[in-house]
Amino acid sequence: MIVCITARAAGTDAPVEERFGRAPYFVFVDTETGKSESVENPLINAAGGVGPRAVQVLAEHGATVLITGQVGGNAAKALEAGGIRVYACRGGGSAADALAAYTAGDLQPISLA
Repeated sequence: MIVCITARAAGTDAPVEERFGRAPYFVFVDTETGKSESVENPLINAAGGVGPRAVQVLAEHGATVLITGQVGGNAAKALEAGGIRVYACRGGGSAADALAAYTAGDLQPISLA
């Protein structure tokens, strides 16, 4: 499974970013292999409609789970349509910490409805 964590910088040691569409980086982790890839968000400075386009970036990388702080309404609709489950990670920590919390079942799902 591919998990995406929004981050302030590249790498799993980077702090988690609470904003989804304007996150500087998306850190993708394959939970089966442990391999990770950091992708700079090309939409960070875009004018509008960022959320749904950011969901497309996740879909292109095969993500089925997103760990972030919050998502806007349009992004929520796109995530739901794409079948991507969303979990809340607030209060700091690294992308690796967020992934560990998700794996342990310690993160709460964000309702997209």
